[in-house]
Amino acid sequence: MRLQNKIALITGAGSGMGEAEALRFAKEGATVIATDINEEAVQQVVKTITAAGGQATAYKHNVASHEDWKQIMADVKDQFGRLDILVNNAGISLPTPFEQQTEEDWSRTYGININGVMFGMQQALPLMEEDGGSIVNISSISALTGMAGAGAYTASKGAVRSITKAAAVDYGKKNIRVNSVHPGYIVTPMSAPSMEQYKDYFLTQVALPQLGNAEEVANAVLFLASDEANHITGIELPVDGGVTAK
Repeated sequence: MRLQNKIALITGAGSGMGEAEALRFAKEGATVIATDINEEAVQQVVKTITAAGGQATAYKHNVASHEDWKQIMADVKDQFGRLDILVNNAGISLPTPFEQQTEEDWSRTYGININGVMFGMQQALPLMEEDGGSIVNISSISALTGMAGAGAYTASKGAVRSITKAAAVDYGKKNIRVNSVHPGYIVTPMSAPSMEQYKDYFLTQVALPQLGNAEEVANAVLFLASDEANHITGIELPVDGGVTAK
């Protein structure tokens, strides 16, 4: 098992890519701390993990709340004494043109997409300093190429890309690796309606003959989280079927 005896916290684990990551990590031997704003959904994910013989705990979690982060990480410290892996997966996208973007929309997008990442790293780093660890931040191909009609989302995911590199440089000597994964056109329960509606267009953007799925993103996150990536830090890994190769 690739994550045997590892303690891993995954945000946004109630559905989509976060759910796929939680299920995969548990299958690979990790004890999973699954968090999500949707408590019912993340509890169901944990039930699935434990029914299969895995170890997992669920938390209702607003990643934009520093207090939520402090409480959850205090529980992790009390129960385990350390954290080996943090996956900052939770995020939102509000597809609003620049001229229609409200201050509230901007603040909400940034609160979840980048403040949540910053708060998570702040709280995780002290738990990793003794034994090292791996942080994987989920960004987007929009941070690499831009994305029409989603300015706040693109800006926030660009910030995730940059803060990942900064943290990788700052904490590398403590054996804490920090990398970002950049999903492309990924079919999840949330994105499936639009992916189906505009499937022909999306297929023109990817180099491969099919769109991606959450499990393929989870595989990439698993690699970066695992000891197999021990000499990899500060990278941006697209999981995009070749969109950014064009």
